[in-house]
Amino acid sequence: MGDEEQRRKRKKTKKTTKAGGGNEMEGSWPAIKPKRDLQINRLKGTHLFTVPNFFSASEAKAFIEVAESLGFSHQGSLGPAKGEAYRDNDRISVADPILAERIWDAGLKRIFEDIKLPGKVAVGLNPNIRLYRYTVGQRFGRHIDESVDLGEGQKTQYTLLIYLSGKSTNQDSSTLIGGETVFYDQRRGIVAEVAPVQGMALLHIHGDKCMLHEARVVTKDVKYVLRSDVVFAK
Repeated sequence: MGDEEQRRKRKKTKKTTKAGGGNEMEGSWPAIKPKRDLQINRLKGTHLFTVPNFFSASEAKAFIEVAESLGFSHQGSLGPAKGEAYRDNDRISVADPILAERIWDAGLKRIFEDIKLPGKVAVGLNPNIRLYRYTVGQRFGRHIDESVDLGEGQKTQYTLLIYLSGKSTNQDSSTLIGGETVFYDQRRGIVAEVAPVQGMALLHIHGDKCMLHEARVVTKDVKYVLRSDVVFAK
């Protein structure tokens, strides 16, 4: 499919608002090829790991193009003074079980065959898919990610972030500066600083065992992230 044909196809993508602030997509997202021999980089002593090249550079760029064609909505918060984490970014939220299944089958399913929680096994991704955009000056303050009960014994247990922009594995530098995902221990000491790398997936446990973390301010260019959650069942 040529570039012009792809652009025409994306322009046909429709968006209809659903209750709860999400969007139900009519149309198609970019194709995602199944990945083989994925590398898993685990941080010792934590439930945190990264997966380089989970999306190819072309897949990541294609998701950005579709997201921009749909349009983002600003998302903010009242800040720590009101008991909320500081938040300033732009978001698209869609309910798309098909997209969730495609991302899961691209390689996450195999990865989570070896990751089990007491009495629970991973069964897929939360169909609530979010795309975030952070422009210069935007960030997400320190917070934890809560588990979501999806019913029928299913509950989200891991956060999935896929960086759509950032340093390329094929080059030594990136125009994106800032935007690191930083994790803290119980004493507020830094446990990990994860810089955005295009196509890399970051996964960490959430809910009761979630580490405090933040998305640092972007100081140059634009940071794009796809977000979902890994669902476990009894």
